[in-house]
Amino acid sequence: MKKLLVIGIGAGNPDYITMQAVKALNQVDVFFLMDKGQSKDALIDLRREICERYITDRAYRFAEAHSPERERGDVDYAASVADLNHAKQRTFERLINDQLSDGECGGFLVWGDPALYDSTIRILQAILASGRCAFEFEVIPGITSVQALAAQHKVPLNTIGRSVEITTGRRLAAGQVSDADSVVVMLDAEDSYHTVKDQQTEIYWGAYLGTPDEILISGRLADVADEIERVRKAARAEHGWIMDTYLLRRP
Repeated sequence: MKKLLVIGIGAGNPDYITMQAVKALNQVDVFFLMDKGQSKDALIDLRREICERYITDRAYRFAEAHSPERERGDVDYAASVADLNHAKQRTFERLINDQLSDGECGGFLVWGDPALYDSTIRILQAILASGRCAFEFEVIPGITSVQALAAQHKVPLNTIGRSVEITTGRRLAAGQVSDADSVVVMLDAEDSYHTVKDQQTEIYWGAYLGTPDEILISGRLADVADEIERVRKAARAEHGWIMDTYLLRRP
């Protein structure tokens, strides 16, 4: 039987790797790397660095494949995500069938934690349901950008006795958030913090968390929203990509 390990590798700092993840890395025969283009080579390089740092006395190899892209623009979002995951499913099936022998262990190195805004688990479940591949898999949790954000800003995620909501920039812009006084926003490509009506809301923003390129800005939206937008655009232009997360704390 083939075995797969879905390993959370943290939010960018190799030191975020847990001891459980280190043990898992040392079981893997082949690591599957999804190439997202030259601008995101740093994401592949970090995965290779993690393997070099933590794998000891074990032979392993890498199998790379082009990562499908989601159709953007004026399209149905849910349908475009479904199409993306179908395309990824076909790629995963090919890698598992062609690159992994019976009795071997394959590894997917997932940025952050596999359970938070990542589709690897549901794609593997869909493959199993299709019957086109046979394997067993385990999930190893990782440190998320949410945890790294709070740590770097030295703030708790929640206020005493109150809830925290984790949502997307798309939902924030559409007003689809709860009454939680602490809201963490991920996957915001449109600077949706500008849509928050109460400009006294505190924002704790971070990009490239845990990496040498890390950027942190905090303050009231009225004071720092424009600065965040300017810095974000400049960083994206410089690096060709950006990963950022922020916490909104209502007054």
